[in-house]
Amino acid sequence: MNALAARFNAIFGADMAGPLAALAAVLIVFGVASPHFLTSATFGSVAFQLPELGILTLAMLMPILTGGLNLAITFTANIAGLTLAWTLQANGGIDAGPGAFLLGSALALAVGAASGLVMGLVIAFTRAHPILVSLSMMIFLRGLGEFLTRGGDISGFPTFIAPIGHGSILGIPVPLLILIACVIASHILLSRSKLGFSTYMIGSNIESARYSGINSRKVLVLVYMLSGVMAAVAGIIMLARFNSVRVGHGESYLLITVLACFLGGINPFGGFGRVLPVFVALIVLQLLSSGLNLLGANQHLTTAVWGILLIVVMVLRWLSATFIRIVK
Repeated sequence: MNALAARFNAIFGADMAGPLAALAAVLIVFGVASPHFLTSATFGSVAFQLPELGILTLAMLMPILTGGLNLAITFTANIAGLTLAWTLQANGGIDAGPGAFLLGSALALAVGAASGLVMGLVIAFTRAHPILVSLSMMIFLRGLGEFLTRGGDISGFPTFIAPIGHGSILGIPVPLLILIACVIASHILLSRSKLGFSTYMIGSNIESARYSGINSRKVLVLVYMLSGVMAAVAGIIMLARFNSVRVGHGESYLLITVLACFLGGINPFGGFGRVLPVFVALIVLQLLSSGLNLLGANQHLTTAVWGILLIVVMVLRWLSATFIRIVK
């Protein structure tokens, strides 16, 4: 048994055990409970619904690895989507061309980066708690968006944008391909780059990282900027998927991104965790949502289950850490 566990850890990593076990449990339980669960329709639905949530989770991941949090990711995504929408509206609306879309996307990414830049600067130079800083940014972006849109939607975009949210290439949804590209990029960034190493160092012990010669302020600013850019990518996909954009889109995603990170083995205090287990955890949560829908549960019950699951994950991690200390 020990040899098998050691081999598993060598191939997949110790932090993959929990997400893979949760994936197996969800497939078995809902596969037995509903004859329609293990079908191509279910997995096709998951493939289209997962990307915006997955990219928002990647936006949440790096701040958590530094020991922080970005509570503004969903509103950053919405403001970025609104920026793209306004650019398209200013250039003909439905008749806007690809040039307007590229310009609007660039501006949306810039808005996301600017949001992260402000948070990163405040956190890095004032040492204010990331929860308070990102909460303030969330309130600001929400209020700004509601003021500019009067609480309404903006819709009516060129038809060539639709494939970004609903199209497929060789049977694989385009938004899923974008998510996979973001997962690969995030994995390489965290595992192979100097910024990734510095991110883990700061999350483990920021003072030790400073004494090691790491420019912690620069790293924090870059991390929150990248978080904002990733959120903006999600905002662009959400615009294409819903063919409209408003300030409140995806508000419930915030809880799920945190839950996915913790279910994927990310240390809530920073310094430890990988992208791939988080990706598996995202699949688990989306399958859980689809399974509950097939059983007739409404979205409110699904949200309640996610909240309970977050508490259960934290308790199980505490019990696991306690057991390890006792054994040692």
